[in-house]
Amino acid sequence: MPGKIILAVGQLGPIARSDSREQVVKRLVDMLEEAAARNSDFIVFPELALTTFFPRWYFTDEAELDAFYETEMPSPVTRPLFEAAAKHGVGFNLGFAELVSEGGRKHRFNTSIAVDRTGRIIGKYRKIHLPGHKDYEDYRPFQHLEKRYFETGNLGFPVYEVDGFKMGMFICNDRRWPETWRVMGLKGAELICGGYNTPLHNPPVPQHDQLSSFHHLLSMQAGAYQNGAWTAGAGKVGVEEGCMLLGHSCIVAPTGELAALTNTLEDEVITAAADFARCREIRENIFNFEQHREPQEYGLIATV
Repeated sequence: MPGKIILAVGQLGPIARSDSREQVVKRLVDMLEEAAARNSDFIVFPELALTTFFPRWYFTDEAELDAFYETEMPSPVTRPLFEAAAKHGVGFNLGFAELVSEGGRKHRFNTSIAVDRTGRIIGKYRKIHLPGHKDYEDYRPFQHLEKRYFETGNLGFPVYEVDGFKMGMFICNDRRWPETWRVMGLKGAELICGGYNTPLHNPPVPQHDQLSSFHHLLSMQAGAYQNGAWTAGAGKVGVEEGCMLLGHSCIVAPTGELAALTNTLEDEVITAAADFARCREIRENIFNFEQHREPQEYGLIATV
């Protein structure tokens, strides 16, 4: 296990529906190269990072919907990002819409991958906590149709060894659920990271709009502290196709302290020195799972 890495987060400004993947990949490569110039070892990119956040629209044309998904990774269009990772020795976490065909049927997942510093895919995660709704709701100023366009992830919450450290992934809404963090914490994850596309306006509960950043950072900091892990969240930010998206991409220490936070509404790279020895400060003391957990009392969590 490396004692310390330089961890980066690459926040994305708005992606227009008309923007090509080539344009977006160029932006991702630019941020990876900026992270490399700061001696970073690993960079986290947002959820669905290759396109605009398409679940805000109701599609009836399946071919139009399919255009937002990736059928291979890397593809000819995304390969430059993998090549840049290998060239600069910087691993990355990337979110995208995945379309696979199994048994003659299409399956759609909101997916992320872990890539090591040689540009090799080490692991994959498929989003489990899908927010939003399945059918068109005319009261909304924009839709949130993740339950229509994605299946619930079927890979669990895996933890992978990436360049010598143990890493797990979340995607957006997953970060709000303590079970997400605890499963990966129990598996020994030292870094838990992922991306999000969080709108500042939540039509069903507009009274929560002012709390968007608070709830985001609360979830990230609690997840880090209660599981003794470094965490990193990469957001899409700014006004994207008329929808304002939350920024405040962040890196959080295992103590729950904010180590880095974005402060713009555009592409932005932040970095922090992630010392994995700090995970032990928490796991050998306050949250020593072996000594202090009482799992026989937690059955309700997994049975209801």
